[in-house]
Amino acid sequence: MARLGVNIDHVATLRQARGGSEPDPLAAAVLVELAGADGLVVHLREDRRHIQDRDLSLLKEIIQTKLDLEMAAEESMAKIALSIKPHMVTLVPERRQELTTEGGLDVAGQKDRIKAIVDLLHDGGIPVSLFIEPDLNQIKAAHKVAADYVELHTGRYANARRLKEEQAEFETIAQTAKLAYKLNMGVNAGHGLTYRNVKRLTQIPEIVEYNIGHSIIARAVMVGIERAVREMKALVSGS
Repeated sequence: MARLGVNIDHVATLRQARGGSEPDPLAAAVLVELAGADGLVVHLREDRRHIQDRDLSLLKEIIQTKLDLEMAAEESMAKIALSIKPHMVTLVPERRQELTTEGGLDVAGQKDRIKAIVDLLHDGGIPVSLFIEPDLNQIKAAHKVAADYVELHTGRYANARRLKEEQAEFETIAQTAKLAYKLNMGVNAGHGLTYRNVKRLTQIPEIVEYNIGHSIIARAVMVGIERAVREMKALVSGS
């Protein structure tokens, strides 16, 4: 049964829009767990546009499931992770002008730099996932730098407008998930997943966790966060 990790960055985005204290990502985290999520995901960006350092520290104290910290593959960010000790770190590409993470980390093109960050986090006892494109070369590179998990970027699948295009992307994700599993890495998936397109990916048995944020928070505005999480959890777990 696949797990659901809920990204609560957009709760913090709404708070930062007014510069106040509401809505509180910590309150959201509690409700997300009560609704049955298997973990929380937050991205501590270098420009701190949504999640703040204080949020991260308090989340680590209060959550009862798993905290997955997304961050840039930079030593300064790794040092923050080493002080907070999240249950897992997911290294992602990061550009300041982007609205959300666009594309996967180019592990194959910067193996030495990423290996150094992975080693640093491993020395602190923190498992590491790499957010990468569903590409066989990137899977092999992730294995070479000793990643514990890969998170397959599902953006092209999610944005496919034609059935033929969606089928091709689905097959690519399935193929890369199989290779990652064969290389003894856990397989997660995320980006652009919604209540309409996630169900098909559950046919890929190697994917053990789906990390979803925007779609859940958007639905929560309409129906409440607990119902939104429960509905997505039912989809990814096949219940």
